[in-house]
Amino acid sequence: MNAAHRGKEVDVNATNGVRSTMTARPGEGDEVRDNAMKTVLITGCSSGYGLETARHFHAQGWNVVATMRTPREGVLPRSDRLRVVALDVTKPESIAAAIEASGPIDVLVNNAGIGLFGAFEVTPMATVREVFETNTFGVMAMTQAVLPQLRARRSGVIVNVTSSATLAPMPLVAVYTASKTAIEGFTASLAFELAEFDVRVKLVEPGYGPSTSFTSNGGARMQGLLPEAYAPFAQRIFASLGQPSAVTRESDVAEVVWRAANDATGKLRFPAGPDAVALARST
Repeated sequence: MNAAHRGKEVDVNATNGVRSTMTARPGEGDEVRDNAMKTVLITGCSSGYGLETARHFHAQGWNVVATMRTPREGVLPRSDRLRVVALDVTKPESIAAAIEASGPIDVLVNNAGIGLFGAFEVTPMATVREVFETNTFGVMAMTQAVLPQLRARRSGVIVNVTSSATLAPMPLVAVYTASKTAIEGFTASLAFELAEFDVRVKLVEPGYGPSTSFTSNGGARMQGLLPEAYAPFAQRIFASLGQPSAVTRESDVAEVVWRAANDATGKLRFPAGPDAVALARST
């Protein structure tokens, strides 16, 4: 890659000489015009950002395939435009079955992820691999599974949801941050690669969302990861998290994922939530 591309965001479409064939709204050249009959597949929809994103796309008139490891009744509206499909992004056979059940997909939102707080010194490598299996390799596997149909149609969007932890280092989340930073690099490179086929690739970087069940879902995984030597330091970190100046709501992320999916420019990164936006501006 040319050195001029490093360290800054590049308009992928302009760099590769590719023009979007999608029609824009009058006065809104950065958004796709016609959403009729489009289908989005969203991973990790059982709660939090994924659940709200599924609701948002459905409210905008899209066909939604909302995936989760264990489908739950009643969390999403009943509709002939919304299907709940079982999916474990760490299992190839589950991915293949979900893609088959979904039919043609216009937008893939890789949202499924697991959290991890703890001192890296005592984090078992098995736990490190578990986090990467979902947050990193699961995203890559889903992307690879959907790509053939997007490339063949020469259209479509992949939105990868990472974290504002990639924008500013934070202690006690080294493994989680590494898993998300890997996807940042993967996405930036893939955006250039797929522009040749008019497939757009985007990053959404949510801020701190205390209203989600992100941390509680990984409680068992985090047991024993804060030894006594780290306790005073960890208490200071948790105290600061308990009094944030700004936080990210589920609706913030859903709206930004929607905007990224409909963005027809070469913009790559979309911070979501006031805290993430502030971090992005300061870096």
